[in-house]
Amino acid sequence: MDEGTGPPQLPTRASAAWWRAKVTVHQLRRALVDLGPGGPRHLLPAAALRGAPLLASSRTPLWSTDPGAEWILEAGKVENLRRAIRGLHGVEVAPGQVLGFWAQVGPPWASRGFVEGREIREGCIVPSVAGGLCQLSNALYDAARRAGLEIVERHRHSRVVPGSAAAAGHDATVMWNYVDLRVRSTHAFRLEAELGREALVVRVRGYARSPRTRTAAPTGGAPPLRVVGETTGARSCLSCGQTACHKARSGPVTRRGHRAWLVDGVWPEHDAWLRSERDPADLLLLPLDGRRLHRARYAWSSAGFAAVRSFPGLALRRAIGSRRLARQGAARQRALARFEAELAEAMAEHLPPAATHLVVAQPLLPHLWRMGVLGGRRFDVLMTRPPLAMLHEALDRAHRLHPQSPTLADFRADPQWMELEAAALAAADRIVTPHAAIARRFGDRALRLGWSRPPTTPRPPPPRGGPPRLWLPASTLGRKGAYELREALAALPLAAVELRLGGPVLESPGFWDRPARPGTLDDADLVVLPAHVETSPRRLLAARARGIPVIASDACGLDPEPGLVIVPAGDAEALREALRAALPTGTGAVSVA
Repeated sequence: MDEGTGPPQLPTRASAAWWRAKVTVHQLRRALVDLGPGGPRHLLPAAALRGAPLLASSRTPLWSTDPGAEWILEAGKVENLRRAIRGLHGVEVAPGQVLGFWAQVGPPWASRGFVEGREIREGCIVPSVAGGLCQLSNALYDAARRAGLEIVERHRHSRVVPGSAAAAGHDATVMWNYVDLRVRSTHAFRLEAELGREALVVRVRGYARSPRTRTAAPTGGAPPLRVVGETTGARSCLSCGQTACHKARSGPVTRRGHRAWLVDGVWPEHDAWLRSERDPADLLLLPLDGRRLHRARYAWSSAGFAAVRSFPGLALRRAIGSRRLARQGAARQRALARFEAELAEAMAEHLPPAATHLVVAQPLLPHLWRMGVLGGRRFDVLMTRPPLAMLHEALDRAHRLHPQSPTLADFRADPQWMELEAAALAAADRIVTPHAAIARRFGDRALRLGWSRPPTTPRPPPPRGGPPRLWLPASTLGRKGAYELREALAALPLAAVELRLGGPVLESPGFWDRPARPGTLDDADLVVLPAHVETSPRRLLAARARGIPVIASDACGLDPEPGLVIVPAGDAEALREALRAALPTGTGAVSVA
């Protein structure tokens, strides 16, 4: 944003009041004019031109190489860009229709989440709410100009920062609501605005390129540009040292960012990593302070943070809502996604601009990406399940093997959420998980944690007769490998093994073609889980801690070890061979290599 054309002077309260009065008059006059039929209207995102050719793009860095005392204002600028691009990204403009910057962005008020950034005013770089939005208007103008769009309204900066777009003449300053940037075209076009980790990117798409750019003359005169700091040195209120100025700031200045942890349900592996990684300046946001309130689900190690913020009302609503839902099915998954979206939105509102590195729980990831919260930030992801794309691949593969299953096709995530999650995961720095299959999916970007194991308590074989007992530590579901286990057991005599189940039969009545009774780990001589999808193999780890042999699929996220055999998911023949090798042929004990 930019105001003033005279030589740099020390601001006074009187000059600030006079400036505000002039601005208010301009704003009221422009608001009345824009109410008429010629004023731009707010446009909504669309998808008709999503695949259209790229006409032009603009890419500008978010951060200076050495911002010094102005770092916090740069962080504020980036936060303002996050807010503003929500109104511009994905907008499609019809032929002859005017796209107005402020009609899309809306009022840049603190009540709408805008914060202090940099504004050039009367020769000074001053902290101002919504400061820094000129980087977006500059980028939009530059892309529109090179795409051949008609520039209906554009205003140049009266002063420039060295190295900025204004210095190159590719700028367009804005000031709510009377200093605007407006463009149109004889052909439809699409606008895309995104914040990457280090840059702002604006793209214009369409199927026709105008022959030349028509540019409206800038409003008012065009005096020579004055470079801020050219003769007066640094003019920021945070570093100029002009203590007599009523805008002077005292006290320590934030010069670097910190990390914020946005977590949901706790995993012991992730909590141990948090304890080893946290910094005293870090911020922790979680649904409930489980350690303090003795709620195991949210019992994160919350000590040692600069601040801890919880959302008990949302956690209570989710708990009540979850109890009313069925244990399985699409309705439950959709309801849980709504709760996760609400939690993500609440956490986003409490993220300070200085939080430049986030650690994000996977359930919150697509919602934060959709809101643009992750733009301009580095972030790591705490993975607690396979990515939706990987999950769908596994379920689709299992359904092709067993099309008769009533559960393998009962739920697929909304394609929009799958796309959002995939985009966010592609932009993440690190994928933090103990799950071997998930870690393999992400290669070098994966940070593989060790599984948290129960204390080792070897159990002597129970003194009982009869065949060994095989325990399936899950409900009878297609995704837990029930069909593969049934097929593998069909090749064994009924007397070779007793089948015990760790949950209800949810596939179909009479699913098992041999006697099957409920059981627990205490009943087990052998634990078998040939799952297509398994996110948290806690029961398998408990079995190994007690010395009970385990056969599991590679989807369970474990590595082979003595007493633990890994077979490919969906491979009933490999499972059958593993069972034959494990079960005794005579009076010997069950064992796996």
